[in-house]
Amino acid sequence: MTYRVLIVDDEERMRRVLTMVFDEMNDVKVVTTNNCVATFDYLDRERFHLLITDLKVPEMERLEFLRAIKSKSQDLPIIVLTAYGSLESAIDVMKEGVFDYLTAPVENDILKLAVKRALKMSSLSLENKYLRQALESQYNFGNIIGNSPQVVEALRLVGEVSKTDSTVLITGESGTGKELIARAIHYNSNRAGGPLIVLNCAAIPENLLESELFGYERGAFTGAEKTKKGRFELAACGTFFLDEISEMSAAIQAKVLRVVEAKELERLGGTETIKVDTRIICATNKNPEDLVKLGKFREDLYYRISVFPITLPPLRERKEDIIPLSKHFLKRFSVKMGKSPIYLSKEVEKLFMMHKWEGNIRELQNVIERAVILCKGNLITPEHISTSIIRTSTLAEKDELQTQDNSVQFDIPPHGLSLDALEKQLVTQALEKSKNNKTKAAKLLGLTRGTFRYRLQKYGLSN
Repeated sequence: MTYRVLIVDDEERMRRVLTMVFDEMNDVKVVTTNNCVATFDYLDRERFHLLITDLKVPEMERLEFLRAIKSKSQDLPIIVLTAYGSLESAIDVMKEGVFDYLTAPVENDILKLAVKRALKMSSLSLENKYLRQALESQYNFGNIIGNSPQVVEALRLVGEVSKTDSTVLITGESGTGKELIARAIHYNSNRAGGPLIVLNCAAIPENLLESELFGYERGAFTGAEKTKKGRFELAACGTFFLDEISEMSAAIQAKVLRVVEAKELERLGGTETIKVDTRIICATNKNPEDLVKLGKFREDLYYRISVFPITLPPLRERKEDIIPLSKHFLKRFSVKMGKSPIYLSKEVEKLFMMHKWEGNIRELQNVIERAVILCKGNLITPEHISTSIIRTSTLAEKDELQTQDNSVQFDIPPHGLSLDALEKQLVTQALEKSKNNKTKAAKLLGLTRGTFRYRLQKYGLSN
């Protein structure tokens, strides 16, 4: 990386001396000027990593000159190098946010050290800025792919809740994008400047999960040689995303409930009550209401974390999003692998539309990545798709054709009917025939369990 340094000094000799110093630094390119007009012109047209000035410009007062530079390039480090230094002037310019203040004449080694420190800070500042922009772009709602009504509604809810600090519960099958939604909420909230801490409760052994969540004091157990903060504390002023929260034991659920309710905790082995300022987002791939009824999840905790529930539909229930998502992943992996644009053949599009996608978006992403690796041209064909996808898609197409052949013929009576009343009656009959087995009842009506559950809630038949 080549760093660009702007030197502002009204003395030509000093500009020459400084340029010679930088000649020994191969990764630095120097631009010099002797007045504020040229300085501002450079700052408007080009990007610099460091500015060095003696603050002696005839057109402006020194502090006014500094403020003008900061207004144009807020993150630009400034080193003041002057032969007329004083404690008073040093204090004045440091208050304006300059990086360093040196008095001439200065040894080359000292100047180089100050420059290297300033350039390192500039590099980190730019890196952080670009990373922030990338994150904000990646988790902008407009970059979450999906035009189906279910996704549009979910994004509407995300937009509303992002403006608040409310606790959110995201439900949906594995691979539906729960973490992506959690990140979108965080990076579009007023906590975006704080940390986003992510913990998958299913991935941490039960005996370690408690210490990961709440931290511990030195000597709390064998091996606890020093105090360690837990994830709740690390998420201070930010967001804590608890994925697969349903995998927690009852004992840990009770402790989490206290944090959610009172925003306070105690570390393992500690007696001090610690206040925590963190927004909590939870997620699970199971139905929490079913877990509550089975006694596997605390009812009080469920009601505390489900202040604002968001449900993500499985991919098979939003088929109109399959091809747009496929094109999105094709573009991503083509660029990543340095390939020219790649497209889906009509045969592959048909296979994708018939496949059940039990692994949801994550499965589709993996299938696309594999296909891009295998593709030598610019068209994905069935030969680039695994035989298991082709087999399940072909069977699904046969089942659909058979279902169409066996479709029930129904004539609307002359006096008309209520579609909702008819649907409610069919749902009730399916429950009766399946002896209240919701999975079998859904199958009788050709519905997924999630869609059938929606119908139950719609007609008040969920109990």
